[in-house]
Amino acid sequence: MLSVSNLSVQFGKRILFDEVNTAFTQGNCYGIIGANGAGKSTFLKILSGIMEPTSGHVHLEPGKRMSVLEQNHYAYDEYTVLEAVIMGNKPLYKIKKEIDALYADYTDENAEKIGELQVQFEEMNGWNADSDAAAMLSNLGIKEDLHYTSMADLDTKQRVRVLIAQCLFGNPDVLVMDEPTNDLDYETISWLEHFLANYDNTVIVVSHDRHFLDAVCTHISDIDFSKINQYSGNYTFWYESSQLAARQRAQQNKKAEEKKKELQEFIARFSANVAKSKQATSRKKMIEKLNIEDIKPSSRRYPAIIFERDREAGDQILNIEGLAASSIEGETLFKDIDVNLNKGDKVVVFSKDSRATTAFYQILNDKQKADSGKVSWGITTTQSYLPADNSEYFQNDLSLVDWLRQWATTEEEREEVFLRGFLGKMIFSGEEALKKSNVLSGGEKVRCMLSKMMMTRANVLMLDEPTNHLDLESITAFNNSLKKFKGTVLFTTHDHEFAQTVGNRVIELTPNGVIDRYTTFDEYMSDAKIKELREKMYAVNV
Repeated sequence: MLSVSNLSVQFGKRILFDEVNTAFTQGNCYGIIGANGAGKSTFLKILSGIMEPTSGHVHLEPGKRMSVLEQNHYAYDEYTVLEAVIMGNKPLYKIKKEIDALYADYTDENAEKIGELQVQFEEMNGWNADSDAAAMLSNLGIKEDLHYTSMADLDTKQRVRVLIAQCLFGNPDVLVMDEPTNDLDYETISWLEHFLANYDNTVIVVSHDRHFLDAVCTHISDIDFSKINQYSGNYTFWYESSQLAARQRAQQNKKAEEKKKELQEFIARFSANVAKSKQATSRKKMIEKLNIEDIKPSSRRYPAIIFERDREAGDQILNIEGLAASSIEGETLFKDIDVNLNKGDKVVVFSKDSRATTAFYQILNDKQKADSGKVSWGITTTQSYLPADNSEYFQNDLSLVDWLRQWATTEEEREEVFLRGFLGKMIFSGEEALKKSNVLSGGEKVRCMLSKMMMTRANVLMLDEPTNHLDLESITAFNNSLKKFKGTVLFTTHDHEFAQTVGNRVIELTPNGVIDRYTTFDEYMSDAKIKELREKMYAVNV
Protein backbone atom coordinates (compact mmCIF):
# COMPACT_ATOMS: atom_id res chain seq x y z
CA MET A 1 0.00 0.00 0.00
CA LEU A 2 2.82 2.40 0.94
CA SER A 3 6.45 1.85 -0.03
CA VAL A 4 9.77 3.64 0.30
CA SER A 5 12.42 3.15 -2.40
CA ASN A 6 16.12 4.06 -2.22
CA LEU A 7 15.38 6.82 0.28
CA SER A 8 18.31 8.95 1.40
CA VAL A 9 18.30 12.04 3.59
CA GLN A 10 21.41 14.12 4.25
CA PHE A 11 21.87 17.36 6.19
CA GLY A 12 25.29 18.77 5.33
CA LYS A 13 27.77 15.99 6.09
CA ARG A 14 25.33 14.12 8.32
CA ILE A 15 23.60 11.16 6.67
CA LEU A 16 20.26 10.49 8.37
CA PHE A 17 18.99 7.80 5.96
CA ASP A 18 21.03 5.88 3.42
CA GLU A 19 19.28 3.98 0.60
CA VAL A 20 16.32 2.88 2.72
CA ASN A 21 13.85 0.41 1.20
CA THR A 22 10.78 -0.68 3.14
CA ALA A 23 7.02 -1.19 2.75
CA PHE A 24 3.90 -0.82 4.90
CA THR A 25 1.02 -3.14 4.08
CA GLN A 26 -2.70 -3.06 4.80
CA GLY A 27 -3.96 -4.41 8.11
CA ASN A 28 -0.73 -3.83 10.02
CA CYS A 29 0.41 -1.26 12.56
CA TYR A 30 4.06 -0.21 12.44
CA GLY A 31 5.81 1.35 15.42
CA ILE A 32 8.73 3.52 14.30
CA ILE A 33 11.47 3.42 16.94
CA GLY A 34 15.01 4.76 17.14
CA ALA A 35 17.35 6.64 19.45
CA ASN A 36 16.90 10.39 19.91
CA GLY A 37 18.05 12.10 16.72
CA ALA A 38 17.76 8.94 14.61
CA GLY A 39 15.17 10.61 12.38
CA LYS A 40 11.78 9.22 13.46
CA SER A 41 9.84 12.48 13.04
CA THR A 42 11.78 13.32 9.86
CA PHE A 43 10.79 9.96 8.38
CA LEU A 44 7.10 10.60 9.12
CA LYS A 45 7.35 14.05 7.51
CA ILE A 46 8.80 12.46 4.37
CA LEU A 47 6.09 9.78 4.28
CA SER A 48 3.40 12.45 4.54
CA GLY A 49 4.96 14.75 1.93
CA ILE A 50 5.78 17.57 4.33
CA MET A 51 9.49 17.14 3.62
CA GLU A 52 11.35 16.03 0.51
CA PRO A 53 14.13 13.41 0.74
CA THR A 54 17.59 14.06 -0.69
CA SER A 55 16.96 11.17 -3.09
CA GLY A 56 14.58 8.27 -3.55
CA HIS A 57 10.82 8.39 -3.36
CA VAL A 58 7.68 7.41 -1.44
CA HIS A 59 4.88 5.64 -3.31
CA LEU A 60 1.27 5.51 -2.09
CA GLU A 61 -1.00 3.13 -3.99
CA PRO A 62 -3.24 5.12 -6.39
CA GLY A 63 -6.68 5.90 -5.01
CA LYS A 64 -5.60 5.48 -1.39
CA ARG A 65 -5.89 8.28 1.14
CA MET A 66 -3.33 9.13 3.80
CA SER A 67 -4.22 11.02 6.98
CA VAL A 68 -1.58 12.67 9.17
CA LEU A 69 -1.92 13.79 12.79
CA GLU A 70 -1.54 17.58 12.71
CA GLN A 71 1.31 18.84 14.90
CA ASN A 72 0.38 22.53 14.68
CA HIS A 73 -2.28 22.91 17.38
CA TYR A 74 -3.32 26.32 16.06
CA ALA A 75 -3.74 25.46 12.38
CA TYR A 76 -7.55 25.37 12.51
CA ASP A 77 -8.32 28.24 14.88
CA GLU A 78 -10.66 29.91 12.37
CA TYR A 79 -12.91 26.85 12.12
CA THR A 80 -15.44 25.23 14.42
CA VAL A 81 -14.53 21.98 16.15
CA LEU A 82 -16.87 19.88 13.98
CA GLU A 83 -15.66 21.46 10.74
CA ALA A 84 -12.02 20.91 11.74
CA VAL A 85 -12.69 17.20 12.17
CA ILE A 86 -14.45 16.86 8.78
CA MET A 87 -11.48 18.64 7.16
CA GLY A 88 -9.49 15.53 7.98
CA ASN A 89 -11.08 13.92 4.93
CA LYS A 90 -9.83 16.47 2.38
CA PRO A 91 -11.60 15.07 -0.73
CA LEU A 92 -14.92 14.95 1.13
CA TYR A 93 -14.49 18.43 2.58
CA LYS A 94 -13.57 19.86 -0.83
CA ILE A 95 -16.78 18.49 -2.41
CA LYS A 96 -18.81 19.77 0.54
CA LYS A 97 -17.44 23.30 0.09
CA GLU A 98 -18.03 23.18 -3.69
CA ILE A 99 -21.69 22.19 -3.16
CA ASP A 100 -22.14 24.98 -0.58
CA ALA A 101 -20.58 27.54 -2.95
CA LEU A 102 -22.79 26.47 -5.87
CA TYR A 103 -25.93 26.64 -3.72
CA ALA A 104 -24.92 30.11 -2.56
CA ASP A 105 -24.90 31.27 -6.19
CA TYR A 106 -27.58 28.92 -7.53
CA THR A 107 -28.43 29.05 -11.26
CA ASP A 108 -29.94 26.61 -13.71
CA GLU A 109 -26.50 26.23 -15.26
CA ASN A 110 -24.86 24.88 -12.11
CA ALA A 111 -27.77 22.64 -11.04
CA GLU A 112 -26.35 19.74 -13.07
CA LYS A 113 -22.93 20.22 -11.48
CA ILE A 114 -24.52 20.19 -8.01
CA GLY A 115 -26.22 16.89 -8.86
CA GLU A 116 -22.92 15.30 -9.96
CA LEU A 117 -21.17 16.46 -6.81
CA GLN A 118 -23.98 15.20 -4.59
CA VAL A 119 -23.66 11.73 -6.11
CA GLN A 120 -19.92 11.74 -5.25
CA PHE A 121 -20.72 13.13 -1.81
CA GLU A 122 -23.19 10.31 -1.14
CA GLU A 123 -20.68 7.67 -2.32
CA MET A 124 -18.25 9.07 0.28
CA ASN A 125 -20.91 8.82 3.01
CA GLY A 126 -20.93 12.60 3.15
CA TRP A 127 -24.48 12.95 4.44
CA ASN A 128 -23.38 11.23 7.67
CA ALA A 129 -20.22 13.31 8.02
CA ASP A 130 -21.55 15.56 10.79
CA SER A 131 -22.91 12.69 12.89
CA ASP A 132 -19.78 10.55 12.35
CA ALA A 133 -17.52 13.46 13.34
CA ALA A 134 -19.66 14.16 16.41
CA ALA A 135 -19.46 10.51 17.50
CA MET A 136 -15.67 10.52 17.09
CA LEU A 137 -15.38 13.70 19.20
CA SER A 138 -17.60 12.29 21.94
CA ASN A 139 -15.50 9.11 22.10
CA LEU A 140 -12.43 11.30 22.60
CA GLY A 141 -14.02 13.24 25.46
CA ILE A 142 -15.10 16.38 23.55
CA LYS A 143 -18.65 16.98 24.75
CA GLU A 144 -21.47 17.94 22.38
CA ASP A 145 -21.71 21.52 23.66
CA LEU A 146 -18.18 22.14 22.28
CA HIS A 147 -18.78 20.77 18.77
CA TYR A 148 -19.76 24.16 17.30
CA THR A 149 -17.23 26.11 19.38
CA SER A 150 -14.31 27.78 17.63
CA MET A 151 -11.06 25.81 17.80
CA ALA A 152 -9.42 29.01 19.07
CA ASP A 153 -11.48 28.75 22.28
CA LEU A 154 -10.24 25.27 23.25
CA ASP A 155 -7.40 24.52 25.65
CA THR A 156 -4.33 22.52 24.57
CA LYS A 157 -5.63 19.13 25.71
CA GLN A 158 -8.95 19.65 23.94
CA ARG A 159 -7.20 20.74 20.72
CA VAL A 160 -5.08 17.56 20.75
CA ARG A 161 -8.21 15.41 20.98
CA VAL A 162 -9.90 17.25 18.13
CA LEU A 163 -6.82 16.82 15.94
CA ILE A 164 -6.77 13.08 16.70
CA ALA A 165 -10.47 12.90 15.70
CA GLN A 166 -9.55 14.78 12.51
CA CYS A 167 -6.79 12.29 11.72
CA LEU A 168 -9.06 9.26 12.30
CA PHE A 169 -12.10 10.69 10.51
CA GLY A 170 -13.33 9.05 7.35
CA ASN A 171 -11.47 5.75 7.64
CA PRO A 172 -8.21 6.74 5.89
CA ASP A 173 -6.20 3.99 4.17
CA VAL A 174 -2.97 5.04 5.87
CA LEU A 175 -2.77 6.70 9.30
CA VAL A 176 0.46 8.52 10.20
CA MET A 177 0.70 9.60 13.85
CA ASP A 178 3.62 11.24 15.66
CA GLU A 179 3.30 10.91 19.48
CA PRO A 180 -0.52 10.63 19.49
CA THR A 181 -0.76 9.96 23.25
CA ASN A 182 0.84 13.26 24.31
CA ASP A 183 -1.57 15.32 26.48
CA LEU A 184 -4.13 12.50 26.63
CA ASP A 185 -5.44 11.01 29.88
CA TYR A 186 -5.49 7.26 30.58
CA GLU A 187 -9.12 6.78 29.56
CA THR A 188 -8.63 8.48 26.20
CA ILE A 189 -5.40 6.58 25.51
CA SER A 190 -7.24 3.34 26.29
CA TRP A 191 -9.97 4.26 23.79
CA LEU A 192 -7.37 5.09 21.13
CA GLU A 193 -5.54 1.79 21.76
CA HIS A 194 -8.76 -0.15 21.26
CA PHE A 195 -9.65 1.84 18.11
CA LEU A 196 -6.26 1.27 16.48
CA ALA A 197 -6.04 -2.39 17.52
CA ASN A 198 -9.26 -2.97 15.59
CA TYR A 199 -8.40 -0.72 12.64
CA ASP A 200 -8.43 -2.54 9.31
CA ASN A 201 -6.07 -0.26 7.40
CA THR A 202 -2.41 0.73 7.78
CA VAL A 203 -1.11 2.59 10.84
CA ILE A 204 2.37 4.11 11.18
CA VAL A 205 3.12 5.57 14.58
CA VAL A 206 5.95 7.09 16.62
CA SER A 207 5.45 6.90 20.38
CA HIS A 208 7.46 6.75 23.59
CA ASP A 209 4.56 4.98 25.32
CA ARG A 210 5.56 1.29 25.49
CA HIS A 211 2.12 0.11 26.62
CA PHE A 212 0.60 1.88 23.62
CA LEU A 213 3.12 0.34 21.21
CA ASP A 214 2.48 -3.11 22.66
CA ALA A 215 -1.30 -2.69 22.44
CA VAL A 216 -1.45 -1.59 18.80
CA CYS A 217 1.69 -2.68 16.91
CA THR A 218 2.06 -5.78 14.77
CA HIS A 219 5.50 -4.70 13.52
CA ILE A 220 8.41 -2.60 14.72
CA SER A 221 10.40 -0.50 12.23
CA ASP A 222 13.74 0.19 13.85
CA ILE A 223 15.87 3.12 12.65
CA ASP A 224 19.51 2.16 13.23
CA PHE A 225 22.73 2.95 11.37
CA SER A 226 20.80 5.11 8.82
CA LYS A 227 18.71 2.10 7.81
CA ILE A 228 15.21 0.89 8.74
CA ASN A 229 14.86 -2.75 9.72
CA GLN A 230 11.39 -4.20 10.10
CA TYR A 231 10.48 -6.89 12.64
CA SER A 232 7.30 -8.86 13.31
CA GLY A 233 5.88 -8.34 16.81
CA ASN A 234 5.28 -5.49 19.20
CA TYR A 235 7.77 -3.37 21.14
CA THR A 236 8.24 -5.80 24.04
CA PHE A 237 9.05 -8.64 21.65
CA TRP A 238 11.58 -6.45 19.83
CA TYR A 239 13.19 -5.29 23.10
CA GLU A 240 13.40 -8.69 24.77
CA SER A 241 14.57 -10.48 21.63
CA SER A 242 17.26 -7.87 20.91
CA GLN A 243 18.50 -8.16 24.50
CA LEU A 244 18.58 -11.96 24.19
CA ALA A 245 20.51 -11.71 20.91
CA ALA A 246 23.00 -9.30 22.51
CA ARG A 247 23.60 -11.71 25.41
CA GLN A 248 24.08 -14.57 22.99
CA ARG A 249 26.57 -12.59 20.96
CA ALA A 250 28.60 -12.05 24.14
CA GLN A 251 28.57 -15.80 24.88
CA GLN A 252 31.43 -16.78 22.61
CA ASN A 253 31.77 -20.31 23.98
CA LYS A 254 28.09 -21.26 23.71
CA LYS A 255 27.36 -23.77 20.97
CA ALA A 256 25.24 -22.73 17.98
CA GLU A 257 22.73 -25.51 18.70
CA GLU A 258 22.20 -24.28 22.26
CA LYS A 259 21.70 -20.70 21.08
CA LYS A 260 19.16 -21.80 18.47
CA LYS A 261 17.22 -23.81 21.06
CA GLU A 262 17.16 -20.81 23.41
CA LEU A 263 15.82 -18.60 20.62
CA GLN A 264 13.15 -21.14 19.70
CA GLU A 265 11.99 -21.41 23.32
CA PHE A 266 11.80 -17.61 23.52
CA ILE A 267 9.67 -17.47 20.35
CA ALA A 268 7.31 -20.17 21.63
CA ARG A 269 6.90 -18.46 25.01
CA PHE A 270 6.21 -15.06 23.47
CA SER A 271 3.80 -16.47 20.87
CA ALA A 272 1.78 -18.11 23.66
CA ASN A 273 1.53 -14.79 25.49
CA VAL A 274 0.37 -13.02 22.32
CA ALA A 275 -2.35 -15.63 21.75
CA LYS A 276 -3.82 -14.77 25.16
CA SER A 277 -3.65 -11.01 24.71
CA LYS A 278 -6.35 -8.56 23.65
CA GLN A 279 -4.37 -7.98 20.49
CA ALA A 280 -5.04 -11.53 19.27
CA THR A 281 -8.82 -11.13 19.59
CA SER A 282 -9.02 -7.94 17.54
CA ARG A 283 -10.30 -7.94 13.96
CA LYS A 284 -6.86 -7.44 12.55
CA LYS A 285 -3.84 -7.02 14.72
CA MET A 286 -2.46 -10.48 15.36
CA ILE A 287 1.21 -11.34 15.16
CA GLU A 288 0.93 -14.10 12.59
CA LYS A 289 4.51 -15.25 12.48
CA LEU A 290 7.53 -14.66 14.64
CA ASN A 291 10.83 -15.73 13.10
CA ILE A 292 14.16 -16.60 14.63
CA GLU A 293 15.66 -14.61 11.76
CA ASP A 294 13.98 -11.50 13.19
CA ILE A 295 16.03 -11.72 16.37
CA LYS A 296 19.10 -9.50 16.09
CA PRO A 297 21.11 -7.53 18.66
CA SER A 298 20.48 -3.79 18.81
CA SER A 299 23.10 -1.06 18.83
CA ARG A 300 21.04 0.88 21.41
CA ARG A 301 22.75 2.27 24.48
CA TYR A 302 20.82 2.05 27.74
CA PRO A 303 21.82 4.33 30.62
CA ALA A 304 22.95 2.59 33.83
CA ILE A 305 20.24 3.86 36.18
CA ILE A 306 20.80 2.24 39.58
CA PHE A 307 19.25 3.63 42.76
CA GLU A 308 20.97 2.60 45.97
CA ARG A 309 20.40 3.72 49.57
CA ASP A 310 22.91 4.93 52.14
CA ARG A 311 20.71 3.40 54.81
CA GLU A 312 17.47 1.47 55.12
CA ALA A 313 14.57 3.51 56.45
CA GLY A 314 12.67 2.54 59.57
CA ASP A 315 8.98 1.66 59.66
CA GLN A 316 7.79 5.28 59.86
CA ILE A 317 8.08 6.81 56.39
CA LEU A 318 5.51 9.58 55.93
CA ASN A 319 2.34 10.65 57.68
CA ILE A 320 -0.04 13.20 56.12
CA GLU A 321 -3.02 14.64 57.97
CA GLY A 322 -5.74 16.86 56.53
CA LEU A 323 -3.62 18.19 53.67
CA ALA A 324 -5.28 20.68 51.30
CA ALA A 325 -4.11 22.89 48.43
CA SER A 326 -5.64 25.35 45.97
CA SER A 327 -4.61 26.77 42.62
CA ILE A 328 -3.53 30.39 42.12
CA GLU A 329 -7.08 31.08 40.91
CA GLY A 330 -8.52 29.68 44.15
CA GLU A 331 -9.77 26.33 42.81
CA THR A 332 -9.54 23.42 45.24
CA LEU A 333 -6.93 21.00 43.90
CA PHE A 334 -7.27 18.55 46.78
CA LYS A 335 -8.40 18.51 50.41
CA ASP A 336 -8.80 16.15 53.38
CA ILE A 337 -5.78 14.09 52.38
CA ASP A 338 -4.93 11.59 55.14
CA VAL A 339 -2.20 9.13 54.16
CA ASN A 340 0.27 6.95 56.04
CA LEU A 341 3.10 5.67 53.87
CA ASN A 342 4.64 2.28 54.67
CA LYS A 343 8.19 1.13 54.04
CA GLY A 344 8.59 -0.28 50.54
CA ASP A 345 5.41 1.28 49.17
CA LYS A 346 5.63 2.22 45.50
CA VAL A 347 2.76 4.62 45.08
CA VAL A 348 1.17 5.89 41.88
CA VAL A 349 0.08 9.41 42.91
CA PHE A 350 -2.77 10.16 40.57
CA SER A 351 -5.24 12.95 39.78
CA LYS A 352 -7.31 14.13 36.83
CA ASP A 353 -5.67 17.54 37.38
CA SER A 354 -1.89 17.52 36.98
CA ARG A 355 -1.72 20.73 39.04
CA ALA A 356 -2.86 18.71 42.04
CA THR A 357 -0.07 16.13 41.88
CA THR A 358 2.59 18.79 41.27
CA ALA A 359 1.33 20.85 44.25
CA PHE A 360 1.40 17.68 46.36
CA TYR A 361 5.09 17.05 45.61
CA GLN A 362 5.98 20.70 46.06
CA ILE A 363 4.40 20.69 49.53
CA LEU A 364 6.20 17.46 50.51
CA ASN A 365 9.49 19.09 49.49
CA ASP A 366 8.85 22.42 51.27
CA LYS A 367 8.64 24.30 47.99
CA GLN A 368 4.99 25.30 48.43
CA LYS A 369 2.82 26.06 51.43
CA ALA A 370 -0.31 23.96 51.96
CA ASP A 371 -3.70 25.58 52.63
CA SER A 372 -3.96 23.34 55.68
CA GLY A 373 -2.73 20.04 57.05
CA LYS A 374 0.41 18.46 58.39
CA VAL A 375 3.29 16.51 56.80
CA SER A 376 5.64 14.40 58.98
CA TRP A 377 8.61 12.50 57.54
CA GLY A 378 10.15 9.62 59.49
CA ILE A 379 13.48 10.54 61.10
CA THR A 380 15.29 7.73 59.26
CA THR A 381 14.11 8.83 55.81
CA THR A 382 16.11 10.72 53.21
CA GLN A 383 14.26 12.10 50.21
CA SER A 384 15.19 12.81 46.61
CA TYR A 385 12.84 14.68 44.28
CA LEU A 386 12.53 14.85 40.48
CA PRO A 387 10.18 17.78 39.69
CA ALA A 388 8.14 18.06 36.50
CA ASP A 389 9.82 21.42 35.85
CA ASN A 390 13.58 21.13 36.43
CA SER A 391 14.58 24.45 34.83
CA GLU A 392 15.81 26.00 38.11
CA TYR A 393 18.65 23.46 38.21
CA PHE A 394 20.06 24.50 34.81
CA GLN A 395 20.45 28.27 35.05
CA ASN A 396 24.26 28.28 35.13
CA ASP A 397 26.88 27.44 32.50
CA LEU A 398 28.74 24.77 34.49
CA SER A 399 30.11 21.80 32.60
CA LEU A 400 28.25 18.57 33.34
CA VAL A 401 31.21 17.37 35.40
CA ASP A 402 31.08 20.48 37.60
CA TRP A 403 27.27 20.42 37.64
CA LEU A 404 27.21 16.89 39.03
CA ARG A 405 30.03 17.65 41.48
CA GLN A 406 27.59 19.90 43.39
CA TRP A 407 25.94 16.78 44.81
CA ALA A 408 29.07 14.80 45.63
CA THR A 409 29.35 13.82 49.30
CA THR A 410 32.82 12.23 49.44
CA GLU A 411 36.28 13.15 48.17
CA GLU A 412 36.19 10.22 45.77
CA GLU A 413 32.92 11.44 44.26
CA ARG A 414 34.43 14.89 43.69
CA GLU A 415 37.24 13.46 41.55
CA GLU A 416 36.90 14.14 37.83
CA VAL A 417 37.63 10.51 36.94
CA PHE A 418 34.71 9.35 39.12
CA LEU A 419 32.33 12.01 37.76
CA ARG A 420 33.25 11.31 34.13
CA GLY A 421 32.74 7.60 34.70
CA PHE A 422 29.37 8.27 36.32
CA LEU A 423 28.27 10.52 33.44
CA GLY A 424 29.54 7.98 30.91
CA LYS A 425 27.16 5.39 32.32
CA MET A 426 24.37 7.91 31.77
CA ILE A 427 25.43 8.24 28.09
CA PHE A 428 27.43 11.47 28.51
CA SER A 429 30.70 10.01 27.29
CA GLY A 430 33.91 11.73 26.18
CA GLU A 431 33.50 15.40 25.33
CA GLU A 432 29.78 15.30 26.12
CA ALA A 433 30.69 15.37 29.82
CA LEU A 434 32.06 18.89 29.23
CA LYS A 435 28.85 20.28 27.70
CA LYS A 436 27.38 23.33 29.41
CA SER A 437 24.41 22.51 31.61
CA ASN A 438 22.32 25.41 30.26
CA VAL A 439 22.30 24.14 26.65
CA LEU A 440 21.02 20.64 27.28
CA SER A 441 17.96 19.10 25.63
CA GLY A 442 14.96 18.08 27.70
CA GLY A 443 16.01 14.42 27.75
CA GLU A 444 19.60 15.28 28.69
CA LYS A 445 18.36 17.40 31.61
CA VAL A 446 16.29 14.52 32.96
CA ARG A 447 19.28 12.17 32.70
CA CYS A 448 21.30 14.73 34.67
CA MET A 449 18.56 14.93 37.32
CA LEU A 450 18.57 11.14 37.58
CA SER A 451 22.36 11.25 38.04
CA LYS A 452 21.86 13.77 40.85
CA MET A 453 19.27 11.51 42.49
CA MET A 454 21.55 8.49 42.29
CA MET A 455 24.35 10.49 43.93
CA THR A 456 22.13 11.34 46.93
CA ARG A 457 21.46 7.63 47.67
CA ALA A 458 18.10 8.48 49.26
CA ASN A 459 15.68 5.86 50.57
CA VAL A 460 12.56 7.72 49.41
CA LEU A 461 12.17 8.85 45.78
CA MET A 462 9.56 11.33 44.56
CA LEU A 463 9.04 11.55 40.80
CA ASP A 464 6.68 13.98 39.05
CA GLU A 465 6.24 12.91 35.41
CA PRO A 466 9.76 11.40 35.27
CA THR A 467 9.52 9.99 31.73
CA ASN A 468 8.82 13.35 30.06
CA HIS A 469 11.46 14.01 27.36
CA LEU A 470 13.17 10.61 27.79
CA ASP A 471 13.68 8.21 24.89
CA LEU A 472 12.47 4.61 24.99
CA GLU A 473 15.88 3.30 26.03
CA SER A 474 16.11 5.62 29.05
CA ILE A 475 12.48 4.96 30.02
CA THR A 476 13.04 1.19 29.89
CA ALA A 477 16.23 1.38 31.99
CA PHE A 478 14.53 3.75 34.47
CA ASN A 479 11.50 1.47 34.72
CA ASN A 480 13.63 -1.62 35.38
CA SER A 481 15.65 0.24 38.02
CA LEU A 482 12.58 1.30 40.00
CA LYS A 483 11.22 -2.24 39.97
CA LYS A 484 14.44 -3.37 41.67
CA PHE A 485 14.72 -0.42 44.10
CA LYS A 486 14.31 -1.56 47.72
CA GLY A 487 13.20 1.81 49.07
CA THR A 488 9.93 3.75 48.89
CA VAL A 489 8.70 5.56 45.79
CA LEU A 490 6.01 8.18 45.15
CA PHE A 491 5.54 8.80 41.44
CA THR A 492 3.18 10.36 38.92
CA THR A 493 3.37 9.34 35.27
CA HIS A 494 1.39 9.20 32.03
CA ASP A 495 3.44 6.13 31.06
CA HIS A 496 0.99 3.26 31.55
CA GLU A 497 3.69 0.56 31.61
CA PHE A 498 5.62 2.52 34.23
CA ALA A 499 2.55 2.85 36.46
CA GLN A 500 1.50 -0.79 36.07
CA THR A 501 4.91 -2.45 36.57
CA VAL A 502 6.32 -0.26 39.37
CA GLY A 503 3.33 0.68 41.52
CA ASN A 504 1.75 -1.51 44.24
CA ARG A 505 -0.53 1.21 45.60
CA VAL A 506 -2.61 4.02 44.07
CA ILE A 507 -3.35 7.28 45.88
CA GLU A 508 -5.70 9.57 43.96
CA LEU A 509 -5.97 13.22 44.98
CA THR A 510 -9.38 14.80 44.32
CA PRO A 511 -11.11 18.09 45.24
CA ASN A 512 -13.23 16.12 47.72
CA GLY A 513 -10.71 13.86 49.43
CA VAL A 514 -8.42 10.92 48.73
CA ILE A 515 -8.90 7.44 47.27
CA ASP A 516 -6.23 5.07 48.57
CA ARG A 517 -5.94 1.43 47.46
CA TYR A 518 -3.26 -1.26 47.58
CA THR A 519 -3.64 -2.59 44.05
CA THR A 520 -2.03 -2.48 40.63
CA PHE A 521 -2.81 0.47 38.40
CA ASP A 522 -4.72 -1.62 35.85
CA GLU A 523 -6.91 -3.14 38.56
CA TYR A 524 -7.56 0.31 40.02
CA MET A 525 -8.61 1.80 36.68
CA SER A 526 -10.85 -1.15 35.74
CA ASP A 527 -12.63 -1.58 39.10
CA ALA A 528 -16.29 -0.58 38.65
CA LYS A 529 -16.77 0.43 42.30
CA ILE A 530 -13.66 2.63 42.24
CA LYS A 531 -14.81 4.20 38.97
CA GLU A 532 -18.15 5.10 40.59
CA LEU A 533 -16.35 6.53 43.63
CA ARG A 534 -13.99 8.55 41.41
CA GLU A 535 -16.89 10.18 39.58
CA LYS A 536 -18.41 11.17 42.92
CA MET A 537 -15.13 12.55 44.29
CA TYR A 538 -14.66 14.85 41.28
CA ALA A 539 -18.24 16.14 41.38
CA VAL A 540 -18.51 19.89 42.02
CA ASN A 541 -20.84 19.54 44.99
CA VAL A 542 -20.50 16.54 47.29
